[in-house]
Amino acid sequence: MMEEKHRKQNKGGHKPKINPKMNRHVFRLTDEENAKFLALFDQSEIDNKAKFIVSLLFGKEMKTVKIDKGTVDFYMRLTSFHSQFRSIGVNYNQIVKLLYRHFSERKAAAFLYKLEKQTTEMAILCQKIIQIAEEFEAKYLKKE
Repeated sequence: MMEEKHRKQNKGGHKPKINPKMNRHVFRLTDEENAKFLALFDQSEIDNKAKFIVSLLFGKEMKTVKIDKGTVDFYMRLTSFHSQFRSIGVNYNQIVKLLYRHFSERKAAAFLYKLEKQTTEMAILCQKIIQIAEEFEAKYLKKE
């Protein structure tokens, strides 16, 4: 029985912190200051305001990310446009097979000549799209 009294009773709950945060500070902001504070907080990607404020006070490195929705939208459309051009290549192969299957070789060759001219123009356009996408990515999306 004596041994049981000397043991610590387990009361449950969580383990006490080694260095608990006991000091609290309160400050007030104007509407304008609050708007700036909230904008910085949103950009920081920190999950709570207290951690954000502490990181600002003690100069810890903060990560801010600015997303320009117009830039992202333009890039996504350009990428989609490029993928549509690539899918035209699949259709091109199907057309060539159909031409040789349903027309004489001479007539198919005449149609292919016209198709080849259009394809050359499209290839040049496709190269321009790739170049614009690469320039756009280098200028706007890969800044660190």
